[in-house]
Amino acid sequence: MTDFLSTHWLDIVTTILGLIYLILEYRASIALWVVGIVMPAMDIYLYWSHGLYGDAGMAVYYTLAAIYGYAVWKFGAKWKAMIKRKGSDKKEGASAVSSSSEDLPITFFPRRLILRTLGFFFLAWAATYYVLVAYTNSTVPLLDAFTNALSFVGLWALARKYVEQWLFWIAVDVVCCYLYVVKGIPFKAGLYGLYVVIAVMGYWKWKGLAKKAQV
Repeated sequence: MTDFLSTHWLDIVTTILGLIYLILEYRASIALWVVGIVMPAMDIYLYWSHGLYGDAGMAVYYTLAAIYGYAVWKFGAKWKAMIKRKGSDKKEGASAVSSSSEDLPITFFPRRLILRTLGFFFLAWAATYYVLVAYTNSTVPLLDAFTNALSFVGLWALARKYVEQWLFWIAVDVVCCYLYVVKGIPFKAGLYGLYVVIAVMGYWKWKGLAKKAQV
């Protein structure tokens, strides 16, 4: 038992943090970003030690992106109000800021961004695949690069509070679950299996919230 815990303690700790993150994300709580800073920082070593170099690099991005996500959720509405205020008189500007002080709302993914997002995804997939093949001894470069590229898109969509971010994560979680089983990270594999289920539930919940906000 002691040997097992000494071998998998980091896997267990980050899995627990992942469960907390998932609950907070499902509830659309801004606190998810705090966990989103700590967990990937620990994942960097976990993934690197198991030869998942793409995921290790992605964990660095997650840590930095979590800071961005927190700022957008916390101040996004205020920033939009400040932009709209330009060109208006002081009275109108003050009214706009006070009426928009709430957090960024949940919305649907804009159709105008679909082609650009797809283009970025495929470019990121190809670039990450090249790096993994050329500079690491990764045994799963294609799938590792896929989850990295789609995670870039998913985290950006989460920061913007787009409903469809859940669909990106469903695809990422399915592939990651398989990779972690293959690489011998059992607790993380189980976590990502659970992620798939919760992501489906989260999609329908956010979809309902977005529709309600439109009324």
